[in-house]
Amino acid sequence: MAAVQEKPSTTASSALSLQVRFVTKQEQYSIPDFPYSISANVGTDELNSVINRVLIEDDVIEKQKEFDFLIGGEFLRGTLEELVLRHEALKEKIVDDKDEDDDTEKKKIGVEEVIEVEYVERTPAPEPENCLMHDDWVSAVDATSNWILTGCYDATLHLWTGKGKHKQGFPAHSGPIKAVCWVSSTPESTVFASASHDQTVMIWEWDLSNNNVSCKWICKGHERSVECIKPDRQAAHLASGSWDGQLKIWTVAADKPTEDGAVGESTSSKGATKTPLMTLAGHKESVSAVQWSDEKELISASWDHTIKLWDVEMGGMKAEIAGNKAFFDMSWSALNNTAITSSADRHIRLYDPRSNEGSLVKCMFTSHNGWVSSVNWSLTNENLFVSGSHDKLMKLWDRRSPRAPLYNMTGHTENILCTSWANPDYMMSGGSDNTLRIFKAKTDLK
Repeated sequence: MAAVQEKPSTTASSALSLQVRFVTKQEQYSIPDFPYSISANVGTDELNSVINRVLIEDDVIEKQKEFDFLIGGEFLRGTLEELVLRHEALKEKIVDDKDEDDDTEKKKIGVEEVIEVEYVERTPAPEPENCLMHDDWVSAVDATSNWILTGCYDATLHLWTGKGKHKQGFPAHSGPIKAVCWVSSTPESTVFASASHDQTVMIWEWDLSNNNVSCKWICKGHERSVECIKPDRQAAHLASGSWDGQLKIWTVAADKPTEDGAVGESTSSKGATKTPLMTLAGHKESVSAVQWSDEKELISASWDHTIKLWDVEMGGMKAEIAGNKAFFDMSWSALNNTAITSSADRHIRLYDPRSNEGSLVKCMFTSHNGWVSSVNWSLTNENLFVSGSHDKLMKLWDRRSPRAPLYNMTGHTENILCTSWANPDYMMSGGSDNTLRIFKAKTDLK
């Protein structure tokens, strides 16, 4: 079952009172914005009592609502005093760094200032929905609104309905499958791709009318295991990353015919062989993640401790961010234009690859107790993402709450190897316990 991360104790003994003004962007829950005098040692429970009391007295709501509280862009997870003093200490450090060290000029936030506290309706806990059993480790997963695609270490691919009905499973590669993705879909058929330790990417077509899957193309060119694949938004190209340190771009449709009219080398039992449209070399170790930020730009993460931005039109690297750990996974959000990464040191880091100001790491999220193997942004909420780890937990995070996740999702008995939030309604995690666990997301708050 999904479990709520325990919050820090709110037993501070301070008698300090703070002036607080409550604001919200959810206008249906707005209250008068005059200042309230509140004890500094209160936490979210006490603030919820204040908001609910006013809303019920004003006949805005009939039943209690649960809210979270933002101060200075960060969710309150301890007491008001703890958060205010931490922000004040940060402000003083900035002032000291500028050699403006006149203590008489410094104000204690909350003592002489009115603190603006934004309240938002709390994200409901995800609910366990299904558990799909496999014969081997579930190492790759992707989903649409109607279908689920999984790949396993026994080289098989599996197709499922969105409700978890198994449509078919079949041997696809000659080595463990490392990545899968849906490419395009029509009412009659869908196209998807898989990448494997056997150094190939395969592009498949599923005829929905007769439940028949055929391999259309075998993409050859990588010299080591292919670790990641991602289609562009037009479903015209695939990008792949490999242990050989290279990125390759492939066309999804048939290649242009050669002078003799051929479009690919025929194979006896599977599709024609496809060669890469472009190769991008620059990483020194395995490419663990690749995503399209737009139709002309790729972002990749690698075990060589770097994130690279690539100009696909020009065929070269345009920028690089150097980290200090190997990146196991990366997810790019088109909603907030930032990337989250996972590593072996248990931390999740947020980067703005296009920013040249301030720290390279914009925020760090720490809660897992093992390697963080997978991360995925929400496609509909710019603040939410999920992570999966070798500690057997999938976690739901809000980027405004770096000190604690919103919820833990439990159930796996072994390492989590992959996660997906490609279907906004469901969070999924696959693991070395041979299961895919599915949780119902309830994150569409008005």
